Amino acid sequence: MCQSCHVRAVSTYRTAERNCRDTGEGAAGLTTHAPHASHTVTLPDSLDEAVAALTAMPAAVPVAGGTDLMAAVNAGLLRPAALVGLGRISEIRGWQYLDGHALLGAGLTLARMGRPDFAALIPGLAAAARAAGPPQVRNAGTLGGNIVTSAPTGDTLPVLAALEATVIIAGPGGGRREIPVSHLLAGREMLSPGELVGFVRVPLLHAPQAFLKATGRTGPGRATASVALVLDPARRGVRCAVGAVAAMPLRPLEAEQWVASLIDWDGERGLVPEALTAFGDYVAAACIPDPAPPEDGSEPATLPPAALHLRRTVAALARRALGRALS
Repeated sequence: MCQSCHVRAVSTYRTAERNCRDTGEGAAGLTTHAPHASHTVTLPDSLDEAVAALTAMPAAVPVAGGTDLMAAVNAGLLRPAALVGLGRISEIRGWQYLDGHALLGAGLTLARMGRPDFAALIPGLAAAARAAGPPQVRNAGTLGGNIVTSAPTGDTLPVLAALEATVIIAGPGGGRREIPVSHLLAGREMLSPGELVGFVRVPLLHAPQAFLKATGRTGPGRATASVALVLDPARRGVRCAVGAVAAMPLRPLEAEQWVASLIDWDGERGLVPEALTAFGDYVAAACIPDPAPPEDGSEPATLPPAALHLRRTVAALARRALGRALS
């Protein structure tokens, strides 16, 4: 799993990733399609050394877990000219507390995030990490790669969107810049050549969080829909993000505001079942809307059966996620 990519190749990689249909996170993008497999491997010991290596070799692909990268290589979709391995960079493999936030290293593996001590810190992110495919994927895949790969089915992405996390990007000359993770996922801001996602800043809300996903098959697998929901008592807010139904996680902002207005934040914070159901329907309709009415005044189109099923799935996930958080 890589954590950075050349700007002009992001869309190419995302297409390759979708074709691979990998269940984990992995290569963050690529810079080249070389005619032969990689023969140059650089193993830096620090984040700045990795940036320097990528700056010196613009065609190189950074790699940590490689869960998506190897799937693409094995499928014949990628032929990287060089690799910059990130596995020796200890500074991005842990986390620390900082001004009411957790500063997470981009090299944190999904398996590490699924452990109880991390779950006590950010329960929604831990739940997503535990759901991210089989053990071999969780042991190799990392947080940074999940972000920069930006696969629609990336399990950590809805949680990061709901938490309104930010990413700290390392650049040439020791430079650092911070952007909202949603900007990176939406393509509003891109990584420049030589840049790497080094850290993820996540606010510590000290409140219930939930992550649920539907896979369409038994056991951990590729999500057909997922929902992350976090409560923010300090702001008296509910934040929800829906994954896998679009190219990036979707935030149903009106549904969030509506249900937050119903919660007794100074009391037991419970809601009647009818309100939970209405919230689920609100979220699902916002993320999977009805077709626009035809301009000629003819009979309005209806959603196809597959879309209706997906809408019902999202509604059920959102309802259950809010119920769990409030309970």
